[in-house]
Amino acid sequence: MCGIVGYVGKAQAAPILLDGLSKLEYRGYDSAGMAVYDGQQINIQKATGRLKVLSELTHDGEIMPGTVGIGHTRWATHGEPSDTNAHPHFNKSRTIALVHNGIIENYQKLKNLLSEKGYEFYSETDTEVVVNLLDYYYNKYGKDMLTAVTKVMHRVEGSYALGIIFQDHPDLVYSVRKDSPLIVGMAQDGNLIASDVPAVLKYTRDVYFIENQEIACLSEHDIRFFNEDGDEIQKEAKHIDWDINAAEKNGYEHFMLKEIYEQPKAVRDTISPRIKDGQIEIEELGMSDEEIKAIKKIHIVACGSAYHTGVTNKYVFEGLARIPVEVDLASEFRYRNPILNEGDLLIVISQSGETADSLAALRLAKEKGITTLGIVNVVGSSIAREADRVMYTWAGPEIAVATTKAYSCQLVALYLLALKFAGVRGEISDETMKEYLRDIEMLPNQIESLLGNQERIQKFANRYVAAKDVFFIGRGIDYAISLEGSLKLKEISYIHSEAYAAGELKHGTISLIEDGTLVTAVVTQEDLYKKTISNIVEVKTRGAVVMAITNDDNLEIEKCADYTIYVPKTNQYFTNSLAIIPLQIFSYYVSVGRGLDVDKPRNLAKSVTVE
Repeated sequence: MCGIVGYVGKAQAAPILLDGLSKLEYRGYDSAGMAVYDGQQINIQKATGRLKVLSELTHDGEIMPGTVGIGHTRWATHGEPSDTNAHPHFNKSRTIALVHNGIIENYQKLKNLLSEKGYEFYSETDTEVVVNLLDYYYNKYGKDMLTAVTKVMHRVEGSYALGIIFQDHPDLVYSVRKDSPLIVGMAQDGNLIASDVPAVLKYTRDVYFIENQEIACLSEHDIRFFNEDGDEIQKEAKHIDWDINAAEKNGYEHFMLKEIYEQPKAVRDTISPRIKDGQIEIEELGMSDEEIKAIKKIHIVACGSAYHTGVTNKYVFEGLARIPVEVDLASEFRYRNPILNEGDLLIVISQSGETADSLAALRLAKEKGITTLGIVNVVGSSIAREADRVMYTWAGPEIAVATTKAYSCQLVALYLLALKFAGVRGEISDETMKEYLRDIEMLPNQIESLLGNQERIQKFANRYVAAKDVFFIGRGIDYAISLEGSLKLKEISYIHSEAYAAGELKHGTISLIEDGTLVTAVVTQEDLYKKTISNIVEVKTRGAVVMAITNDDNLEIEKCADYTIYVPKTNQYFTNSLAIIPLQIFSYYVSVGRGLDVDKPRNLAKSVTVE
């Protein structure tokens, strides 16, 4: 979950590396470092803490001259955050420097073998083992860089994206990947590597997506690609259309707030191209009507917030398309020996398209001969490339660790997919389809109206910055909304927060309620109003303070809730898209009120590319 960058060209490397790392800091911010060849030797600077510490140490890169270099921002896995454990790592003579995103699973075995050959180690990291193994093969095979890299690839087990520079060949940057994301960008005055697209948008829109077990060799004017056997291969560049301003704050205090306010546009961009003349067209999906009719069961697999969109859409797919759905956490799916049968469809949801557990689940399904469909935001990502079918969300770059707009776009993409399946399978009439689509097309404007309620929610949030426990309750889709609302609060405010199906309160959970405990009740499912109101009364009797999120026609709730936020009425299947907005805003202002780093919550990274 670290971020790596590299540059070779005409310009000074260090400022470009720092700029690229600033766009990747959401991937890790325990420490940062750079290695730049200064014309005589590889100069390395590393610092514990946020990237600004490294920037200040190097005077924004001014004291690290040179036109070739690599950089790294770390989310610690092996070894605590420290200057010593920070990347880049290097061999004893400092003639090879390397940055790494991933985990080397057999590092201890390799470390023991290298120790027997006289190698010494200064850090606790698995990455230092890789650079010393590279040094060993480099010297063993006549200082042939490509051979050394391929030998390392054959020996290490685990996941990795590597950026490497050699003092003997100061005009080159080598990179290689396995199960960790890596792109190569072609710029006018040089070439770059990076873990993610935002790091290169300032310099180029033309990128190569590196596949597993592929090597890239970059010089100022050239990019060459090789397979794991060292044979040269050809690759095609992709053009990225993202707006460069999407990766900037543009006057907002935090990326999260900016991305909350970008949701109407992001949702509209995801919906609009897919609704034409009252019909749903998902051009990239490539599924025939016969294939859709043949689906017997759907497995939705995802992690974190993406998993919560799956929980919501279990209700939507089953209610509209009448297809049975199982929803699994990707980290659990492949370890429970899932039953997969002919006619099943596996839907994998991931913003980055690189989530390690989700990618592993997809590969398992493909091994079993099951059709796979990726719902992803990043074009050209691993899941997008490896899934049999793909549907893109058009959220644009999302920088804050806590997802908002990508989550909302996943929701509406799945709504459209469910309706597409329902229509093809004859489960809803043409007239009913038009009604559903009208409701979906109204969502961006309705989200926009909710964003105008910011100040009122902020005032209420300020009362709970010192809360120790907050509970979220709901039934049906409202329970799915509660899961996401709870996650948003806990991940950026560090307040203990849990979501419960409201009907389960009496089975133990209600014992946790005491005077002053905040309970957030989501009440948008009209058929369940009375039951959830009964649950609100139960927690109120035990001393809870209740914040309710409900439809604007449910005035009865004011009799029991202490604070009510009304959302516009929409179809019951689509209420998550509206009810989640005030919960995002509430969580944001609680975190701000606690003086926390909203965009970079402790111990978390944006893209989880290791198990």
